[in-house]
Amino acid sequence: MAEIIAKKYQVQGLVQGVGFRYFICRQAESLNLAGYVANLDNGAVEVYAIGPEVVLAQLKADLEQGPRLAEVTAVQEETAPVNPHYSRGFVVRR
Repeated sequence: MAEIIAKKYQVQGLVQGVGFRYFICRQAESLNLAGYVANLDNGAVEVYAIGPEVVLAQLKADLEQGPRLAEVTAVQEETAPVNPHYSRGFVVRR
């Protein structure tokens, strides 16, 4: 069984107002990941995801692509602690 880890991503570019959060929520749910996606005040989108590393790599590819109307310019990734509060399901915040 694969080790469960957490990653936090900050996605920059034209990622607010284009359905980015809902696109990522659907992708994460289809990958059986837990966590959240949220708009940030600086215009970026933050994603916190929990799951196996190989599956998180698939999510990162989705973050780099985004939905049809998005224009992703950068995806920053960092390892994060696993927060048991987000151990089930994936949610859209703010």
